[in-house]
Amino acid sequence: MSYSLDRRRFVGGAMTLAASLLEAAGTGAAVAGPKAAATSYSFPPLKQVNAGPLSVSYVDAGPADGPPVILLHGWPYDIYSFVDVTPILAAAGCRVIAPYVRGYGPTRFLSSSTARNAQPAALATDVVDLMDALKIQSATLAGFDWGGRSADVVAVLWPQRCKALVSVSGYLIGSQESGKAPLPPAAELQWWYQYYFATERGRLGYDKYRRDFARLIWKLASPKWNFDEATFARSAQALDNPDHVELVIQNYRWRLGLAQGEARYDELEKRLAAFPTTSVPTITMEGDANGAPHPQPGAYAGKFTGKYAHRNISGGIGHNLPQEAPQAFAQAVLDVGKL
Repeated sequence: MSYSLDRRRFVGGAMTLAASLLEAAGTGAAVAGPKAAATSYSFPPLKQVNAGPLSVSYVDAGPADGPPVILLHGWPYDIYSFVDVTPILAAAGCRVIAPYVRGYGPTRFLSSSTARNAQPAALATDVVDLMDALKIQSATLAGFDWGGRSADVVAVLWPQRCKALVSVSGYLIGSQESGKAPLPPAAELQWWYQYYFATERGRLGYDKYRRDFARLIWKLASPKWNFDEATFARSAQALDNPDHVELVIQNYRWRLGLAQGEARYDELEKRLAAFPTTSVPTITMEGDANGAPHPQPGAYAGKFTGKYAHRNISGGIGHNLPQEAPQAFAQAVLDVGKL
């Protein structure tokens, strides 16, 4: 993949967006960005760094000495969820790091013998490994879906590494034990793909139809987001990673206790199974049209015992909140350290 950057447009446009954000923040307004328009921005050339078991591909934008912000994407999305968030934060002086998660884009395992494991503790440990590799002691972590869960896990297990937290859909930490509990039928229906992935047919089907599958998830999770084909195709390339299918299947099977994790993560998962709180300054967010399974804000507010705020974002905003409402997401990142 190649990436181009017109720096004048990038910086100039970003400063205009940042100014509008500051104006909205002064009025206390919740800013919801456009949901369908194609972005005029592109990322700078990707960087690559060895971190833990991975060679991580990532965007590094903004001043190198700025306060670091790490943006974590979910499934089946990629770093382009943050393509309009990044210039806003960079123009505000932040160093923005947006990595491809294991199994996405050009991120690769360093060894063919490494277990293709995507249990939550492994994904969160990847974040800490990346910070170590980049010599970042503490950063604001912000994400959604799998990325929101990883950010939550770092905040509770390694709070010294998380300066502040922005998490779409709030507290997403779970456990294999809690996954055994049946849900009401309507709630189970929302997890249909998890049960599909539990079968061999599901694994083969996802491998064969991964783009069709991802497009369907995008539409179900964000029913009012009228993304165009170019926007989808740009992100769908990340699903061609050779380990993608194996890691996605392992992740969802692990949640149901149908796949084993790695013993080195057992103690971390045990701690997470107690659903610990965190005192890290936090803003949680939710779109008003999120079609994906998600908890209600009242169910998790008590998990954030430090400075805390929740923001509901209106305007037909679905599951991929950073891409659908980039101004609102960026504003939360800029605000969370000031709570």
